[in-house]
Amino acid sequence: MSEIMVVYWSGTGNTEAMAGFVGQGIKEGGKEAKVVSVSEVAPDDLKDCPVFALGCPSMGAEQLEETEMEPFVEAVKAFADGKTIGLFGSYGWGDGEWMRTWAADMESAGARVFGGEEAICQEAPDESAQEACIELGKDLAKA
Repeated sequence: MSEIMVVYWSGTGNTEAMAGFVGQGIKEGGKEAKVVSVSEVAPDDLKDCPVFALGCPSMGAEQLEETEMEPFVEAVKAFADGKTIGLFGSYGWGDGEWMRTWAADMESAGARVFGGEEAICQEAPDESAQEACIELGKDLAKA
């Protein structure tokens, strides 16, 4: 499949911007990107996708957003085995613990994880974070 889905949740627009850069990298890598908010898709939409990306900022005590993204990710974990999943997101404080936990959870479910702590940023994505997200997209396009 030449289309790679980038599914994200964003409260302030920072993770949404990052999703756009991941999509840009996918396109630069020669594949089509479909960048969508988690509210626009169902976990089952990813079941037949061998490669996709998920983005979410750190919320509360360094955790995923609880109303939409956490249930979505829990459902994805049921079929994550053998998938290649790019993870990215932003945070306002802390040290990235939410991303380490998220990446470990997806790896425990059998996924090959790209991005993770390499694709996080504090607040709005600066030039370095933009480049990291574009590289994540390119890596996913090659996977």
